[in-house]
Amino acid sequence: MTKKILISVGIIIVLLIGTLFAAPFLFKDQIKAKITEAINKKVDAKVSFAAADLSLFKNFPNANVTIEKLLIINKAPFEGDTLIYLGELNLKMSIKELFKGENETMNIDGITSKNGLINIVFNKDGIANYDIALKDDKPSAEEEKSKPLALKVQNYKIENFKFRYIDEKSKIKMVIDSLNHEGTGDFAAQKLDLNTKTTANVSLDMDKVNYMKNIHLTLDAVLGMDLEKSKYTFKENKALINQLPLEFDGFIQMVEAGQEYDLKFKTPTSSFKNFLGLIPSAYSSSLDKVKTTGDFTIVGFAKGLYSDITVPKFNVEIASNNASFQYPDLPKSVRNIVIDTKIINETGVLNDTYVNLDKLSFAIDQDVFNAKANIRNITENALVDAALKGIINLGNLSKAYPIKLDKPLSGILKADVTTKFDMQSVEKSQYENIKNAGMMGLTGFKYADENGKTMTISNALILFNPSQVNLKQFNATTGKSDLSVTGILENFYGFMFKNQELKGNFNMSSNQLVVSDFMTTGEPAKAKTAEESTETTKATTKKADAMKIPAFLNCTLTAKANTVIYDNLTLKAVSGKLIVKDEKVTLQNVKTSIFGGTIGLNGAVSTKEKTPVFNMDLNLNQVNIAESFTQLDMLKKIAPIAGIINGKLNSTIKLNGNLDATELTPDLKTLTGDLLGQLLSTTVSAKNSTLLTALTSNIKFIDMSKVNLNDLKAAVTFKDGKVNVKPFNIKYQDIKATIGGTHGFDQSMNYNLKFDVPAKYLGTEANALIAKLTPTDAAKLENIPINAMMTGNFSNPKIATDMKTVVTNLTNQLVKQQKEKLVTKGTSAITDYINKNKKPTDTTKAATPTTKEEVKTKASELLNGLFNKKKKTEEPKTP
Repeated sequence: MTKKILISVGIIIVLLIGTLFAAPFLFKDQIKAKITEAINKKVDAKVSFAAADLSLFKNFPNANVTIEKLLIINKAPFEGDTLIYLGELNLKMSIKELFKGENETMNIDGITSKNGLINIVFNKDGIANYDIALKDDKPSAEEEKSKPLALKVQNYKIENFKFRYIDEKSKIKMVIDSLNHEGTGDFAAQKLDLNTKTTANVSLDMDKVNYMKNIHLTLDAVLGMDLEKSKYTFKENKALINQLPLEFDGFIQMVEAGQEYDLKFKTPTSSFKNFLGLIPSAYSSSLDKVKTTGDFTIVGFAKGLYSDITVPKFNVEIASNNASFQYPDLPKSVRNIVIDTKIINETGVLNDTYVNLDKLSFAIDQDVFNAKANIRNITENALVDAALKGIINLGNLSKAYPIKLDKPLSGILKADVTTKFDMQSVEKSQYENIKNAGMMGLTGFKYADENGKTMTISNALILFNPSQVNLKQFNATTGKSDLSVTGILENFYGFMFKNQELKGNFNMSSNQLVVSDFMTTGEPAKAKTAEESTETTKATTKKADAMKIPAFLNCTLTAKANTVIYDNLTLKAVSGKLIVKDEKVTLQNVKTSIFGGTIGLNGAVSTKEKTPVFNMDLNLNQVNIAESFTQLDMLKKIAPIAGIINGKLNSTIKLNGNLDATELTPDLKTLTGDLLGQLLSTTVSAKNSTLLTALTSNIKFIDMSKVNLNDLKAAVTFKDGKVNVKPFNIKYQDIKATIGGTHGFDQSMNYNLKFDVPAKYLGTEANALIAKLTPTDAAKLENIPINAMMTGNFSNPKIATDMKTVVTNLTNQLVKQQKEKLVTKGTSAITDYINKNKKPTDTTKAATPTTKEEVKTKASELLNGLFNKKKKTEEPKTP
């Protein structure tokens, strides 16, 4: 009996477990539909999620509901904006909660979520994007009572969240990134202590000015919560801003108009290490062994209502007096540190906030630096009044503070500047309202980037005048290059404070500029050492960075350089104007001496799009053909005449196309344009050309080395890797020739050559035949047109001629003359002529037709010899 009971119980347990396993799969679609229906009844937004699953074992004996990739998208006026995204949302509850009726309270024990985004936006009209609740009629008290809300949450946790807050009207943007937060407490009680832990990185911008960037915050706090009054009181707590410790006292209470604040905060100690803790850990190191003297304190309060129109009144005092610090293992200390700063709002109106930096001073060795500033009217039209004065030996910075630099800095920075301006004048470039005075100088500055390229600024001097910033001197060297720049900065403050374009007009001179000294290139990646990896590693080459013209530049540069080295080219006496704007450089009247002549250039290069583009107009004057067509890939492709033609060239070239993104060199496959050229003082080296050698061997009446190309003008167009040469004429003695056709950048070609050849050039036998004619008859012979086709490619040409046409042409002319003589002089004269030239077997009866055949045969033999073909003799035909 007992055995049967145990078996029955076992079967029931197995069935129950099986049911628990199967339930999530059996009711998966119903769960998803119920959640979708419930959400859509409450919100005016587009809601979707990838999946909703129910697990009865994940938190057994509790149930776990998981919603994946929950997405809430706003409707107008924030159409398409993401309000909330949750990568995963988990709700933990008792299994019995799943079986409660519609009007029964559902208790949730725990909530967790991860990989989320919360995006809060107030537009310029003050409308918030989170107000998405459907505007239904207010339910009656009975309905509210029948649907009670009760949370039995014991713990909650969010991981890897991002919170964005944007107020377009106030121009405030705050981003809380990498947010991790968790809390434990009994939310079933009306009053409870919530134990919380929080970490996050915070960035804050106001009116395009960055005040905080990735400041790391940590807060471990016990909050006393009064849920009935929505009041949250700080009890035990410890906060860190980067490594600066803070403690809070007071409360925050949610009220109908907003949030009521009554908070006090302070540093728990007065050690100067508190100040060093403000510096992000990425730029500092451990503070444990740092020797400090003096104090550093932050004390403040915030009291009042935060609402749509008010902020709490607050006062933050930051102070240090006669402090110093020295890091272990560093030879220098920073001494005589004085900080006296206040951030105050006495009215509750945000724009009335003002910042007083009454004094900031420090010394390293004998160098002393002082600064002070006052900022008012911060949200509407900030008013700035500041002064800097002092000397900093940049080489001492890394000796006094553990700055992480690949290469140490050096140089002396001197400043003595006062400035007073308002932001509206900066935005509108109303320079008459900006008051500047003083100077800033830098000498002996050396800098090395991550690729080892160095720049040395021997002297730089900036003078601040009431209406402009004058770059009085800038002398620098990098690699094998030197440059000297002077000019006027027209929008220095707009660039510094408002992310506006940097405008200016500059003059630059240089003895030598090597373009590669200013280019960013990929460097071989270093192979890991045995200690770094037990696996075999190889050095790989990093992809070169794309060259970009800075978007913030809007300036004009008038430049002169004695020598510019670009790739394999050496340019002399370079001058011209460069206009930089909108990620585009426009070149005007650029001139240089190269290839024994000069080149003038006008055009533009733009890197605004993904693929850089250019357009150029070139004017080549008296340039050496051999040099230019050997060293310029573009000319070699357009006209592969290097080594064939010697002399000078005048040419105008218009071209455009794409550029290689890393080196800004032309992509020849995209090249489009035209060229008009004139050859000067030229000679032809036929022996250096496979093409001309093949042409000469097939057309023997022209000696290519004696062809005169002086003053020859040619016009070509090119597109899609194809060059079209417009037919042009050349003359060799009294032979005329017309040449035209196409070739590709791949060296393939298809050219037509048309010769107009006097008969006397058709060889010795032709001349012997013509000698038998009277001078009058010989003069009547017309020039013979000969056509040749050049195909194949320049290194392996194929030459074809129209032999049959030429033979027929010459035959017809001679026969025509003979017929005319038969008519005018009679048959006997012809017979005598033929008898002198015919074979003994010939008969008189065959005189007339044999004369025609002999003439034709002779012409064929002559032309066959002319075009290097075997002679063919024909026996006279019997009529």
